[in-house]
Amino acid sequence: MHKRTMATALLAASTLIGGALVAPTNAQARPGPKPVPNSKPAWLGHAQHLGHASSRSAVTARVYLAPNGGIEALKSAVAAISTPGSASFRKFLTPAQYRATYGTTAATAHQVAAWLTSAGLTVTGVETNNRYVSVAGTVAAAQKAFGASIERYRHDGQTVQAPSAALTVPASVSGAVLTVTGLDTTAHKVAPASKQVAPPPAGFRNARPCSSYFGQIQAKYKADFHTPLPTFNSKTLPYAPCGYTGPQFRAAYEGNTNLDGTGVTVAITDAYAAPTIKQDAKTYAANHGDGGYAAGQFTQAAHRPFTNQALCGASGWYGEETLDVEAVHAMAPGANIRYYAAASCFDSDFLDTLAQVVDENKAQLVSNSWGDLEQNETADNVAAYEQVFLQGAMQGISFMYSSGDNGDELANSGLKQADYPTSDPYVTSVGGTSTAIGAAGSLSYETGWGTMKYSLSADGKTWNPLSFLYGAGGGTSSLFNQPSYQAGIAPGPYRTVPDIAMDADPNTGMLIGETQTFPTGVAYGEYRIGGTSLASPLFAGMTALALQNAGGPAGLLNPVIYGNATTGVFTDVKGAPKDAGDVRVDFANGLDASGGLLYSVRTFNQDSSLKVTKGWDFVTGVGSPNAGWLTALHPAT
Repeated sequence: MHKRTMATALLAASTLIGGALVAPTNAQARPGPKPVPNSKPAWLGHAQHLGHASSRSAVTARVYLAPNGGIEALKSAVAAISTPGSASFRKFLTPAQYRATYGTTAATAHQVAAWLTSAGLTVTGVETNNRYVSVAGTVAAAQKAFGASIERYRHDGQTVQAPSAALTVPASVSGAVLTVTGLDTTAHKVAPASKQVAPPPAGFRNARPCSSYFGQIQAKYKADFHTPLPTFNSKTLPYAPCGYTGPQFRAAYEGNTNLDGTGVTVAITDAYAAPTIKQDAKTYAANHGDGGYAAGQFTQAAHRPFTNQALCGASGWYGEETLDVEAVHAMAPGANIRYYAAASCFDSDFLDTLAQVVDENKAQLVSNSWGDLEQNETADNVAAYEQVFLQGAMQGISFMYSSGDNGDELANSGLKQADYPTSDPYVTSVGGTSTAIGAAGSLSYETGWGTMKYSLSADGKTWNPLSFLYGAGGGTSSLFNQPSYQAGIAPGPYRTVPDIAMDADPNTGMLIGETQTFPTGVAYGEYRIGGTSLASPLFAGMTALALQNAGGPAGLLNPVIYGNATTGVFTDVKGAPKDAGDVRVDFANGLDASGGLLYSVRTFNQDSSLKVTKGWDFVTGVGSPNAGWLTALHPAT
């Protein structure tokens, strides 16, 4: 019996009280309202109460509907289908099979819509596959429907209206309601994770000298090659690489393989869509030996009209998309890439975009280089995201997320914490390394990405310490307990991130190409970039080769990742780098030498409070994938 019909059935049943069967009284005939789990805003404890919201104030909301059979049953099915040795391991479903087994029915959506209408709210739509019912109305109607007073508050720099207590719904629909979003008007938006000095399409160029491979040029002199530079801790450091390219990354991580990702599709989600991405990606591939794009190899899914472009910084997202597309192609030149553009940087639009990914079911891997602080998340938002991640896992779709670029987040937020969605147990969190790729693509060494910046003194004789600059995100989740796949490998009892890591340091980063706006006009240009939003598409591209070898999708990767934590598939990243860092040269104006040059030391393995240790750690997870990962995803037997 489905949960959504259980309450109705109970109305006709006898009630067991004190061990005796008795007929229900009139007071017992209709079960009371049921709470919606975790629907009281978590921030109420530190908010300033501003009074009651006007009963005539506008309200819009989404009532997300529970999967058929309940969310816990779906989570159990995901655990089974993702765990090697299970009878249902990798017996994935098509979208139609998923909807037939777990999808919310039109009848249930109609039942919920009828209740909302009876409470005085206007149903403005039902999501195509009955994920949620959209409503609009007044505060008075919302209070009647959800049984909680809606008040006005000031918290975390925002003035909002929100329920003052947990929401309730009638027992007759309680089994059908998963969560409710929108009654709390706190703005939830995500940001791209890439670290760049100036957001394209405003023009930016990296200065010279820089090294073609790590260690090529030692920083003994300034750019004139006559004026000495000081040593750092009595040692001469190399100049930062100009930016690694596809051949270097493939040689360092994938080794000598004939795999190229053919037959696999990698989806990328970001906000907005760079208007020059196809030509930029084609130019970059031609310039750096990644191979051209075959007809139909790169596609862009249909998207909703874009909104909030000024608020979200649309042009910054263009650079993120460029990095993601070119990094995937660099690692998997034969894989298909399908780009999904969210209408804005707000969670509701990303949720719709991710739902589009799983409903189309064209991609086996999804790389996501965006997120937000866990402290900014709410239980309703998390439930809505997990609804998509769980469906994807049942269909064999693997989600990966950048772990963040602010280390333990203390300096950024005042609180040590992880980011979300990267901390969700149903995605793979990708952390970051500083990666030294030597001549001919040899992997000289890896260490944790964490950067302290030192500037060159005015007299050019010393390096002056400034502050922690950036580093791979990681930490202990405040939202999730430890998933079983981490037990015995990562510290418990809570979910910890990241799971794995790849190159992310902007000072050992990737060279990418993008059309930008320079003082002389619009033109294609190339620059070095990093962040865990580089690590995520690098891992997605490399995993495309593993899926090609396995002959099919893998779904949630984490059980296999942790099952191989000590098998040699992942390289345990060391905390003692051979070099303390490298020397970086920047144009003072970001464009050319006319404004002068800036010299700085960017250190390695100084990631806030996060430390690289033997085995799993908060910077690199179980380590970085090596060529063994290409054969680790064996097909189900």
